[in-house]
Amino acid sequence: IANRQEGIGVCGWILVSLSFFLVLITFPISIWACIKVVREYERAVVFRLGRILSKKAKGPGMIFVLPCTDTFIKVDLRTVACKIPPQEILTRDAVTAQVDGVVHYRIHSAVSAVANVTDVHSATLLLAQAALRNVLGTQTLAQLLAGREEIAHSIQATLDSATEQWGVQVARVEIKDIRIPMAMQRAMAAEAEAAQEKKAKVVAAEGEMNASKALQRASMVLAESPAGLPLRYLQTLTAVAAQNNSTIVFPLPMNMFGSLGQKRTGG
Repeated sequence: IANRQEGIGVCGWILVSLSFFLVLITFPISIWACIKVVREYERAVVFRLGRILSKKAKGPGMIFVLPCTDTFIKVDLRTVACKIPPQEILTRDAVTAQVDGVVHYRIHSAVSAVANVTDVHSATLLLAQAALRNVLGTQTLAQLLAGREEIAHSIQATLDSATEQWGVQVARVEIKDIRIPMAMQRAMAAEAEAAQEKKAKVVAAEGEMNASKALQRASMVLAESPAGLPLRYLQTLTAVAAQNNSTIVFPLPMNMFGSLGQKRTGG
């Protein structure tokens, strides 16, 4: 609609001329009805006898409109943050989840936003909800939880291509929250706990294996040096005495008792 080149016709020009004449004969009072102010972040789409006056919106600053024949609509060009209500979706692996998000968009063509769609903000919100359900329905729960950025970029590309004819540019899409049923949360927690327990058991088994290898090497060293075992006993006594124990159990070799028995028999 914004690209049409049709004129207003002979009757239209007659009405416009009469409007100009009315402004001239009522000047300077009429100037207050003809001068409009458009803010820096706004643009005005002017209609003359029901037709868009120019392909490009007017503003910012002061604009001139004719009474009786001209009307205008102001369009806000600032970025709009639109919250997507929670959408209940079914993932590819048959898991029900509720997902909500935020869409940031701005109007870059005021004429297209006014002429090509009834309510650009409502249409963008409804399209964002549909795109969110369609894109997330093709993902598994694991992909949904791990790939939020990729999914958000996919939704943004889908929205941007669909809203281009409305004069809307989608700047960013964010997935805020993902809610899954409590039964699924408990199942995922149990699975994560089992995986951590499995890792702990593997680490403990590897530690036992390394300890057994170290003990084997230590026993081989002690077997090569008979004096090393009493020294180890003394080190153990030192470590036990440092703990403020009242009773110390000291192991003695059996050959020591054998030598004592032989001395008594001989005496």
